[in-house]
Amino acid sequence: MADETGMGAAPEQESRNLDLLLDVPLAVTVELGRIRMPVRQLLALGSGAVIELGKHAGEPLDVLINGKPVARGEAVMVNERFGVRLTEVVSPNERVERLK
Repeated sequence: MADETGMGAAPEQESRNLDLLLDVPLAVTVELGRIRMPVRQLLALGSGAVIELGKHAGEPLDVLINGKPVARGEAVMVNERFGVRLTEVVSPNERVERLK
């Protein structure tokens, strides 16, 4: 970031700028899989129905922030709750490629 003199901002100024963003809420989604189905099929679902997803067992889960993929991971149990252990963080280059 440059100031009026064309020089970079002081480190403490950059730190303050970053601090402004630290409390911005983001939607984090962990996606197990996806499927498209017609409304007729969706309406026919009942209790106990199984929806087969497009991913195979053992494939990495996708971690999305505001709908954009940022990482992949595996499901884990943490104190009787589900969690995700990140196994790969999507590179900035790959994120840009997915925007095209």
